Amino acid sequence: MSSRLLRVALFASAAIALSYPSAKAEDVLGADVGKALQQAQSALSAHDYTKAMTSVDEADAVKGKSDYESYTITQMRAAVATQAGNVDAASSAYDKLIASPRTPKDTKHQMLMSEATMAYTAKDYPRAVKAIERYQKEVGSNATMDTLLAQSYYLQKDYTNSVRVLRQQIDQEIKEKKTPAESQLQMLGASASGMKDSSVTTHAYVLLATYYPKKEYWALLLHELIVNPRIPPSLQLDVYRIRLAAGNVSQARDFMEMTEIAMQAGMPQLALDLMNQGYQANVLGQGAEAARQARLKAMVEKSIADKKASIAADEAAALKQTSGNDLLTVGYNYVTFGQTDKGLGLMQQAITKGVTDINVARLHYGLAQLAAGKKADAIATLKTVDGGSGAQDIAQLWVLNLSVAK
Repeated sequence: MSSRLLRVALFASAAIALSYPSAKAEDVLGADVGKALQQAQSALSAHDYTKAMTSVDEADAVKGKSDYESYTITQMRAAVATQAGNVDAASSAYDKLIASPRTPKDTKHQMLMSEATMAYTAKDYPRAVKAIERYQKEVGSNATMDTLLAQSYYLQKDYTNSVRVLRQQIDQEIKEKKTPAESQLQMLGASASGMKDSSVTTHAYVLLATYYPKKEYWALLLHELIVNPRIPPSLQLDVYRIRLAAGNVSQARDFMEMTEIAMQAGMPQLALDLMNQGYQANVLGQGAEAARQARLKAMVEKSIADKKASIAADEAAALKQTSGNDLLTVGYNYVTFGQTDKGLGLMQQAITKGVTDINVARLHYGLAQLAAGKKADAIATLKTVDGGSGAQDIAQLWVLNLSVAK
């Protein structure tokens, strides 16, 4: 909450404390109480809070006070304590006013909000949480109070509750087709990082990159992907590929490693496509390593010729197997060779037959659809990737990348 809003809230708190309910005929102030409260009001206007509170205490010490007099004294005590920043005294006074049948319902709600605001301003976050939750229980949701609640949890490093509250707020805003505040999403990411929940951290960065597509949010997303312990070595090529698509690969060694991994997976055309992107970016073919890179490219090109010659036999052998793993690779190779319909059909058949990891298979099928020029179908397929192997995280980033791409 901004300092300006807090100042406004505190000013309003004092005004609320001094608001008067509808008076009854018998509601009058005795001379002693009236004189003391007048002195308190004058001192409060002069910002002499010590003198103002002394006058309030004098009024409270008068014997035989009516209910109206006690109520009015409590109002003044709340106003003075609020302006003086005495959270304990102000909260105690507000609690009495809220409990009084003299206080109108709407005013009680405003007083509850004032209690929370004062506690937050005083950095008494546990008290702020208690006051806000009481407000929410008695009044309902309020954007300002909801934000203060998340901040109060976060600032006392209660990240579990901070994440819980923020996710509820953000999910509701998205459901209502509203754009979550950037600061709200940043706090979600920071809270999730604080509790070392990589899944929620990634989710927060995905939302940031979705609603506020800045380069630094993509960098954070990709960093989370790289350090994510759920990503197995078998998905290393897929990590490289989404990084490449997001413009996050700029080293020759990365292009070389991508090429080698694709070759080891038996996908030479994909290896060449990745390598060619390195040449187009003027990352490969430069300096002392240019000759070695050229030799690798020549080897890849020969492997492509060999694979094209053997792919029909590879298909026949894969079809005879009980598992669909090899057939999935054969289908992907057909797609990279330009026979997209045939390749996609074989990949579907492989998934139906059964593969080791259905979600990795869906990820690769979605990327094959993308390579075939079927962007909408690719996005739909990638959205079906689930599970905890890390494939879902990669698919989620592809969906984001394709959705924001012009």
